[in-house]
Amino acid sequence: MSFSLRFGTVGSPKATPPNPGGTVGGIKYAASIGLDALELAWVQGVRVSEATCMAIKQAAVENGIALSVHAPYYINLNGDEEKWPRLRKYLIDAAHFGYLAGATDIIFHPGTYFGRPPEDVLKVAIPRLQGCIEELRKDNNPVILRPEISGKAAMLGSLSDVLEMAKTIPGVIPCIDFAHLHARLGDGAMNTYEEWTQALDLYSNSLGKKALHNMHIHLSGINYGPKGEMNHLIMEEADLDFGNLFRALKDVGAKGRIMCESPVLEVDALKFKHMWIEVSGEGNSSK
Repeated sequence: MSFSLRFGTVGSPKATPPNPGGTVGGIKYAASIGLDALELAWVQGVRVSEATCMAIKQAAVENGIALSVHAPYYINLNGDEEKWPRLRKYLIDAAHFGYLAGATDIIFHPGTYFGRPPEDVLKVAIPRLQGCIEELRKDNNPVILRPEISGKAAMLGSLSDVLEMAKTIPGVIPCIDFAHLHARLGDGAMNTYEEWTQALDLYSNSLGKKALHNMHIHLSGINYGPKGEMNHLIMEEADLDFGNLFRALKDVGAKGRIMCESPVLEVDALKFKHMWIEVSGEGNSSK
């Protein structure tokens, strides 16, 4: 049975067996427990061969797993001019090898404001991101670049920031991290059905209703303080109201992927899937 949302983990599931292990093992194990997506966590660097990419792609196809990549943490669209070529390469490499591995979406943290106004930073960030898309398309690489909502107000990556990038650049669509959105301002806002719906309506009004059918979502519990995100939490320890969120996603007709970043990756990913089935009613039909 297929559902409007796929569920998976950012990184291989924790209980992936050692044989075959690695990403291929993670793909097979994810499929065996009822997940159908996986995000390759290349967060410390892109260190993978073309042969390994081919093996990952084959395993994903054989097991019905949709792949994405979390690019290295070091990317910063607002980095110093002399550092930008190196920072840019992290994103390009993630997109190049990710595409070889069968990934359709490349998720990345867009960077920091360095204390400057968001509107000024976007004047630097957007042309740089546009240049990355242009290079990828010249190489016939169709991946979607997805700047992720960040969990701290000092970081580039508010909902407004990522929507502006996406509105301006074809081939860029946000990664909506609802835990980060909840934690970003440090006050526990963004936790009611009305707030989630308002955010999703803004997303839809900015990018068109079609964008709701190709969402890439990060989700977990989250601990936060006055400056925003501190660390991820398991579902039961969090104050985030997952029920309200899933009801809002159902009511706007969301489709795509929900990728779990909880400390207990696949455990909470499966809980999210079961919650979605309950809220959406999709488990009672043969879609």
